[in-house]
Amino acid sequence: MGADQNHDWAKLAASALDWWREAGVDTLVEDAPFDWLAADETAAPLALLAPVAPARAPSPTPAALPDTREAFATWRLGEDAPEARWGGVAIAATGPADAELMVFVDCPERDDRETLLEGETGRLFDRMLAAIGRSRADTALASVCTRRPTTGRVPRDIADRLGEIARHHVALAAPKRLLAMGDAASRALLAMSVADARGRTHPINHKQGKITHVVATHHPRFLLDRPAAKAETWKDLLMLTGEIAS
Repeated sequence: MGADQNHDWAKLAASALDWWREAGVDTLVEDAPFDWLAADETAAPLALLAPVAPARAPSPTPAALPDTREAFATWRLGEDAPEARWGGVAIAATGPADAELMVFVDCPERDDRETLLEGETGRLFDRMLAAIGRSRADTALASVCTRRPTTGRVPRDIADRLGEIARHHVALAAPKRLLAMGDAASRALLAMSVADARGRTHPINHKQGKITHVVATHHPRFLLDRPAAKAETWKDLLMLTGEIAS
């Protein structure tokens, strides 16, 4: 009677949404519902319009971020972090404080419990590091969100704040090289999509003359769904190590 039709539709839909997000799609649906079948309404005369409500007071300026690695690491998982009230597990950055290579991703994977990039996605990530002579033992690994958003996407309303926090983290670590994996990490650190950022290195200048050379590439979860993109990522990794020119 044909192939087995018992598909896990929830898993398939989630995988499709993840792929579109990593491809740089900004909006899947609008936040507010819209009745496409409703008849057009004639605009009310200006005299009948309700008085304009007074503008809201501006939001308070966020407190300054901790200026030491130790204090920042504690703050990042504390109650003042933007994601503090999200559900799920908060996962800290890992790796040596003086790592020459740092990697940023968007958020924990669905199955991550103790460290970033566990499971199948993590195994591919480990092979990518091994291909350039690295491992998690000598690589700093962090995420834009310490908890996984409900939608799996960095929320728009706090994306700017999370980007500021991610860049502050990079400034404190000041690695020699940084790999931004996926669209959200690229936007947070470089203010551009991964499609626009790929193909060249991007310098970030720090105090005391230090420079971090940033390369953007595809997220491992994207590569699992689109293996053909591995060739592009391999070029990005060679650019990261300086084996090919940017």
